[in-house]
Amino acid sequence: MSQRLVDGRRIKVARIEAGLLQSQVGQALGVSDSAEANWENGKKRPDAEVLPALAKVLGKSLDALFPREGLPDLADLRADAGIYQKDTGPIIGTKSHASVSRAERGIRRLDPKYVPPLAAAYGVSVDSLLAAQERSFGRDVPEPGQVPTSLADKIAFLMEHLYPGDQVAPTADEVAQGVNEWAGAAVVSEEEVKAILSGAQPTAKPIVYHGLADFFGVEPLYFEPQHEVARHIYEGLRLLALAREGKVTRAVAHGAGEAGLPADVLAFVNEVVVELQDRGLPAAGDEGQ
Repeated sequence: MSQRLVDGRRIKVARIEAGLLQSQVGQALGVSDSAEANWENGKKRPDAEVLPALAKVLGKSLDALFPREGLPDLADLRADAGIYQKDTGPIIGTKSHASVSRAERGIRRLDPKYVPPLAAAYGVSVDSLLAAQERSFGRDVPEPGQVPTSLADKIAFLMEHLYPGDQVAPTADEVAQGVNEWAGAAVVSEEEVKAILSGAQPTAKPIVYHGLADFFGVEPLYFEPQHEVARHIYEGLRLLALAREGKVTRAVAHGAGEAGLPADVLAFVNEVVVELQDRGLPAAGDEGQ
């Protein structure tokens, strides 16, 4: 969890600038005068869920008064919305908040049907909530929009970060040579690479994606069109659902690679299958053992 920085001195300064007494702040938030005093002198820290309301009462933005280093996980998004975990059950239409608790602790991901209502309640997009969920599971996922989507932008992004400053980035000819060497055949020309880099050619053959991935040292999935990425994710989630129902084994998951499921997605699904088996939950082939 990427906690926000809470500095009692900044709270006090903001209160004085707002022309408020401690009692007035406490009354607005429904807490005692002593609670506000303890926040200001650093004896106690306000709940993360209280910070949005406190910033609003003091006339400051949440990020300005309580900055955060790093990107938020699921618990952070909930707290930023001023919602306590125990109150999330009604949001997703259940009597219990257990599903949210498990997701925040990195135990089990949210049921897809819970994602839209939670995103709406937290005031974020579905993509942002899903990215935050991955961080709750220890995966370093950037915010949606930070990752380039077009093929040209993806290569430009790599060029910028792999060859910063005075480092010389590879030419179109060098990229083409690298892809062709990996493929063992002339699968792309210098002119085609130039067209890709300029955006004039928005897509490429699958073998070119793999060659580019090898040249730049990234996963091939990075270069695939968004609908292809979505398909892979869908297939991975489908296998995950089957695994949870005890209808897929590690061997079946490996076999799915023949249908085009990437190795990294397979690895993730297999990790989940093993986790399910370790927890004693049903998996295909366990019957009668």
